[in-house]
Amino acid sequence: MFIQMVQGTCTREDEMHSLVDSWCATMSERPGWLGGTYGFTDDSRFVGVVRYDSETSCRENCSREDAGAWWAQAEMLFDGAPEIHQSEDVSMMLDGGSDDAGFVQVMRGRVLDADRFRHFNTDTEMTNMLHQARPEIIGSTLLFEPDGTFTETISFTDEATARVGEKQEMPAEMMTDWQSSIADVEYIDLHRPWFATHK
Repeated sequence: MFIQMVQGTCTREDEMHSLVDSWCATMSERPGWLGGTYGFTDDSRFVGVVRYDSETSCRENCSREDAGAWWAQAEMLFDGAPEIHQSEDVSMMLDGGSDDAGFVQVMRGRVLDADRFRHFNTDTEMTNMLHQARPEIIGSTLLFEPDGTFTETISFTDEATARVGEKQEMPAEMMTDWQSSIADVEYIDLHRPWFATHK
């Protein structure tokens, strides 16, 4: 899998939502595009996490003429230059997520120990422990970039249950792995996420 994450301030939220929906409708039957998770933060930051089956598919789809026209429109809606983060170093936890999620949290930060953090997200025993402790977590996707940063997109059944769950203490082993593997974490909350999936 290859993931491309786009974020940037956008106060023209309705226009961006409409533009993204129209683009997803175009992409929904194109090979290689798997789908995306989208939303706005409370401070009007747009976030789009788009999944492809490979980096090649991403490049091919992004090189189309209509993709260039669409991106030009999107850039006009951002209040400044957006950030793009992307990588094919991707792993999934549980089912990776769900279009039925009622709340999505995107984490961005630095990786201190990629192998340990990946183990935390993919090891069956670890994820079973997490799922038992936090059943509201549907799954997540995790990407590592060459510059040592990461983006994890976590899907929850709903925000209220997620807020209750986050107050619970992690098992000691999980907390140790967590604290020693990442740093400078930013939490980006998408209270009203929307989704698109390949037909």
